[in-house]
Amino acid sequence: MSNIDFSSPREAARAFTPKLAQFIDSTLYPQIWSDPALAARDRSLITVAALIAGGHCEELPAHLRRAISNGVTHDELAAAITHLAFYVGFPSAITASAIANATLAKLEQN
Repeated sequence: MSNIDFSSPREAARAFTPKLAQFIDSTLYPQIWSDPALAARDRSLITVAALIAGGHCEELPAHLRRAISNGVTHDELAAAITHLAFYVGFPSAITASAIANATLAKLEQN
């Protein structure tokens, strides 16, 4: 087994795909996430919804933590996941709920 920390898939992938990591570091965060047309809070909600809809569970914990730090509340995340159940399916929402519960519980412990 590997000693790679998958709490951040982007960081775990950095060594294998340095050009992808460079693109993220030079474009996604400084240009897209910093665009004033959308608040970081709104971007976080959109990103969490897209990850749930796409079934990208590995990326979800990092973006849930970012959403909380960007001002999204636990209640808002729960409401968004419940809302998504009707559009992306109950299995996706249940999985996202379990991931959110575990991720946010760890945040509360710290």
